[in-house]
Amino acid sequence: MTSTQESFQVALSGLRINSSTAIAAVIGDPVKHSLSPVIHNVGFKSLGIDWVYVACEVKEGEAQSALDAMKVLGLRGLSVTMPHKTAIASLVDSVSPAAQALHSVNTVEVATDGSLVGHSTDGDGLVASLKEQGVSVQGQAILILGAGGAARSVIDALQRHDCREIFVANRSLEHAQAAVALAPEISNAVSIADAVSLANAAAQSAIIINATSVGMTKSREVVTGNVLATPISIDLIRADHIVMDLVYHPIETDLLRLTRSRGALAIDGLGMLVHQAALQQQIWTGLVPNVSDMYQAALQALA
Repeated sequence: MTSTQESFQVALSGLRINSSTAIAAVIGDPVKHSLSPVIHNVGFKSLGIDWVYVACEVKEGEAQSALDAMKVLGLRGLSVTMPHKTAIASLVDSVSPAAQALHSVNTVEVATDGSLVGHSTDGDGLVASLKEQGVSVQGQAILILGAGGAARSVIDALQRHDCREIFVANRSLEHAQAAVALAPEISNAVSIADAVSLANAAAQSAIIINATSVGMTKSREVVTGNVLATPISIDLIRADHIVMDLVYHPIETDLLRLTRSRGALAIDGLGMLVHQAALQQQIWTGLVPNVSDMYQAALQALA
């Protein structure tokens, strides 16, 4: 039995599932190793409500079938992960402003009239995770490394929470410019290959966020002859920087470890995952789960 399965059993301990139990689920491909069931079931348990959360593997191209099944089976909520976020955004009955801006949905709510509403909680989950660490993004200049889906959700949330300036650094300048279009009045695109521009962006920023996969267990890279996986040179990080890595497997990436060695505050990406899940539960139930319990359960599953 894997640690994730054991944590799932712990999350379900004490629950009595019956015909009146509300069911929520995550759809994606793959989802076998998803932490979402562990996180959400602990969250539901902390609320003392009769809900349970399961993972359903849904192949690419089957998003509409998943929404149809949601209605037929009476599921009360749906989490959406890759490769379905964009497809679901165009298939639900309506979308929140964030989901509309991103053309991406990670949460489906069943409204009181039975219609399906798409939301995106990823970016707000990041802001909530930073806030929990005593970090406000309001009025701050922020450097984001990467320009993919995760970076785009972060950019959308940051501009809605009144950050002052955003630098988007990416290997492809074209992709960085596309991401900047989400907040053109406060964003600038930078090529990671342009060492001078990247250094200037880091120097002007108070917060640095890694939204790339660099540092992930399966994506380690060889940098300057050492087995390290950092998206930028550690020399660019000052003691007064706040560095957040959206990678959470491993929980301490090379970027975070070396950030701490320079005396700067390092924040892992598991908090964002947990907070976005807590926001999903608020959308579905109107209640705020115990985020600390959810985080500890996720940490145990990763151990």
